[in-house]
Amino acid sequence: MRVVVTGGSGFIGSAFLWKLNKEGIDDILVVDVGKGNRNSPNIRGKKIAGYIEHDEFLRLINSDKLDKNIDMIVHLGACADTTETDKGYLNDNNYLYSKSLAEWSLKNDKLFFYASSAATYGAGELGYSDEDRLIPSLKPLNEYGRSKQRFDLWLLENTLTERIVGFKFFNVYGPNEYHKQDMRSMVNKGYYQIKESGKLRLFKSYKPEYLHGGQKRDFIYIKDALEVMWYFMNNPDKKGIFNVGTGRAHTWNELAIALFKALDKEPNIEYFDMPENIKDQYQYFTQADLSKLRSAGCGYQFTGINDAVKDYVSYLEKGEYL
Repeated sequence: MRVVVTGGSGFIGSAFLWKLNKEGIDDILVVDVGKGNRNSPNIRGKKIAGYIEHDEFLRLINSDKLDKNIDMIVHLGACADTTETDKGYLNDNNYLYSKSLAEWSLKNDKLFFYASSAATYGAGELGYSDEDRLIPSLKPLNEYGRSKQRFDLWLLENTLTERIVGFKFFNVYGPNEYHKQDMRSMVNKGYYQIKESGKLRLFKSYKPEYLHGGQKRDFIYIKDALEVMWYFMNNPDKKGIFNVGTGRAHTWNELAIALFKALDKEPNIEYFDMPENIKDQYQYFTQADLSKLRSAGCGYQFTGINDAVKDYVSYLEKGEYL
């Protein structure tokens, strides 16, 4: 099996390389931006067939010169910065890039998987169902979410959702996110905060129905997200856009307490003001509706938050990667 993984040196992309290698697959073409990523710690030691720059890969795609001897494209290479405001940049990287890869894959009868996002659900006014009929009514809160929504809508408008697989990732955390700076998970940031100061900082709440740290998200461990992806790779008859979350929302306080527990320390949480630039874009609650995923036959049981955080901490303590 020959697989193309875009964003292969990124968080989910490199973790997926680990999963593929674990399953005995190493005929993998990695696509990413920057020559330095060829030697990124995220992909160091992974078994791959080659590495190609994003621009060159896109040129081959657009000129239809990419080697047809591949089985699938797993498209995880896009802008993942939820605070990015450059509409042109997001349109190029999260919409047009995805569209080019999807068109090539469909034209050449190749499997195509891509990363969407729970950011498309906005404030959750319509809930968190991934049913196609709801997609046009979703109202993302930021430009990142709108760019992801734009590609989902293009698929829907062209009746292509039965020919591809999209993953609406919720709050994914785990090894290999070290490079993400401000976009790292709270578990990653909090681990270093606790090590340095003995305490962990969380955003204050600005809605009376939520206590400070009581905002709720569907946190999913990277190893669990990989299992969902692997299921669809092995069941190519299953198509559509699917939520990739646990189906259960936890408060930030619960996640923080799980981290203190994994470090065998008493909880010490400090709440601080949320930056003005994200106050109006902040999701106070997310929880994946897994009905469609279960109907597709994926019965995977997700790791509990305490066990998942404990496993992640075992990597953080050693500075290890998947």
